Amino acid sequence: MSDVNRNELGAFLKARRAELTPQAVGLADTGTPRRVPGLRREEVAGLVAISTDYYARIEQGRISVSGPVLEAIARVLGLDETQSAYLRELAGRPSVARPRRRAPQRLDPQMRRVLDGLTEWPAMVLGRHLQILGWNRQAAALIADFGAIPEARRNYVRMIFTDPRIEALFPDWDAVVRSCVATLRLEAGRFPDDPELASLVGDLSLKHPDFRERWAARHVQSHGSGTKRFRHPVAGDLTLDWQTLTCPTDPEQHLTVYSAEPGSPSHQGLLFLSSWAAEQVERAPVDPTG
Repeated sequence: MSDVNRNELGAFLKARRAELTPQAVGLADTGTPRRVPGLRREEVAGLVAISTDYYARIEQGRISVSGPVLEAIARVLGLDETQSAYLRELAGRPSVARPRRRAPQRLDPQMRRVLDGLTEWPAMVLGRHLQILGWNRQAAALIADFGAIPEARRNYVRMIFTDPRIEALFPDWDAVVRSCVATLRLEAGRFPDDPELASLVGDLSLKHPDFRERWAARHVQSHGSGTKRFRHPVAGDLTLDWQTLTCPTDPEQHLTVYSAEPGSPSHQGLLFLSSWAAEQVERAPVDPTG
């Protein structure tokens, strides 16, 4: 276990037990004042059926933890599947072996064809660190002109925290931010020594106290699906479902597609936005140099 993972393992376990009350895990409330919120180490240890000293050494990263003990801790702390996988990663027992080196990431050609083929729904491909690898015209019209952003800064989390136009786009901005940071935190558990990820987190932590606070909360989330509200300056209010699909040839590339129920006001709004985006392309000046 690396020093980074050792420290993160303890911090993650402390954060999760701090969110629980004795009543939540079936323990009686003794009425004794607590110096810190949540469960005590000895309470977690008792529920896992290990000694308090053993559990303390786990939080301190001083001992190799077996799979069954990790499963018991995850069960006691009420971790979901994503959080449990993150715990295993930190403890050095990932479900899937991690590559030692990661080559520079480029948009998968098949994903490019999928993006080009989606002519009605906004779609984009997110890679490592939520870097924006590709998008279609509808996604650019819905969220931002990604092509105008330098590639090195074309990152979804960075845009969320640095572009006021993005903040204005999401009425539920707090939920959007929470989801992005939690997804990034999950990746940090899998690749704690990634220099690019460390640089991104360090830069955002230094410049944005809100990011720093959310990062310290150590919530994790995987790519999935849901519903997101938009307050678009051209198309108006939209409520869109989103679905994430993983690239089979590169599991670190995720295609996110936004859609709406056919015939709904949001669907009509997307159709209008698509037509508007096409008009902007037709009106764009032609570069005489080619």
